[in-house]
Amino acid sequence: MKMNSLRLGLIIVFCAFWELGVCREAEDNLIRMKLGGFRDLHSSAEILSLARFAVQQHNQRQNAFLELARVLKAKEQVVSGKIYHLTLEILDAGGQKSVYEAKVWVKPWINFKQLQEFKRVQGR
Repeated sequence: MKMNSLRLGLIIVFCAFWELGVCREAEDNLIRMKLGGFRDLHSSAEILSLARFAVQQHNQRQNAFLELARVLKAKEQVVSGKIYHLTLEILDAGGQKSVYEAKVWVKPWINFKQLQEFKRVQGR
C-alpha cells in the first residue's frame, strides 16, 4: 500500500512538472506569434521560394525583367494565413542593383499565395 502511494505521488509530481513545462512553452509561442504580430525569419528554402514568386509575379504584372539577387531580410505577420514581408536586392535588365520590399500573403491550407505589394525602396 505504501509503495502504491509513493508511486501515485511521484506520478502526480511528474505530471505537474510536465504540465507546467508544456503550458509555459505554449504560452511563449502564443506571445511570439500574436495575431498581427511580426517575427523575424532566417533565410530558408521557403523564403527564397517566396522571394522568387514575388519577383516573377511583379514581372508578369508590369512586363518587367527584374531578377532576384538575394534576400536581405524577411519577417512574417500572422493574419488569416501569413503575410511575408521581404526586403530584396534586385537586379534590373541593365544589371543595376536596387532594394525592393515585397509582401506575399500565404494560406497554405487552401493552396493560396498572392503578391500584395512590390515596391522599390527610395534612397537605396
